[in-house]
Amino acid sequence: MVIILSVLWLSACATLPPQQPDNLCSIFKEHRGWYRDAKDSSRDWGVPIPILMAFIRHESSYQPKARPPRTRILWIIPWKRESSAFGYAQALSETWAEYQQQVGGRRNPGSFDDAVDFVGWYIDRTHQNIGISTSNAYAQYLAYHEGVAGYKQGSYRSKPQVKKFAWRVSATSGRYKRQLLTCRQDLERPWWRRMLPF
Repeated sequence: MVIILSVLWLSACATLPPQQPDNLCSIFKEHRGWYRDAKDSSRDWGVPIPILMAFIRHESSYQPKARPPRTRILWIIPWKRESSAFGYAQALSETWAEYQQQVGGRRNPGSFDDAVDFVGWYIDRTHQNIGISTSNAYAQYLAYHEGVAGYKQGSYRSKPQVKKFAWRVSATSGRYKRQLLTCRQDLERPWWRRMLPF
């Protein structure tokens, strides 16, 4: 009985994806802590909030336990997954281990605050290594998908789907940027001020 109640309690505590994933103001109003987490990552790594959120939007659709689909044997039998990517940021296990080693502490890719910090860290690392601006969502996403080495080799040039996806990430970050301008002042207000009717 205790085990069943524990499972139900954990299920109830799981963070659900936002109801309007294409509206950044709506996302932050629904998940108030996410704004603080994204703001902290933006401050620490110099990456605009809309870009951080656009990466997570397109990597996992805000699913905390997202994984790539399994390959199939004979089109029927589930087999291995395409990669070790996991969580909000779809971080590969090797890259996540490198992130943990650099920033320290126990980190969880299924935790939003850790995932958004990881995205900021990765984008900053790409900026430091190959000079892509932290505000260039398109090029940064190509490097995120292909890895720094792959980007430098131009592996994305023969992958039209990856380039198309990068444009979608860039478009989402632009839309998120415009939306954030309309609600940032409200998001910055202390919680007790938001409770007042005026």
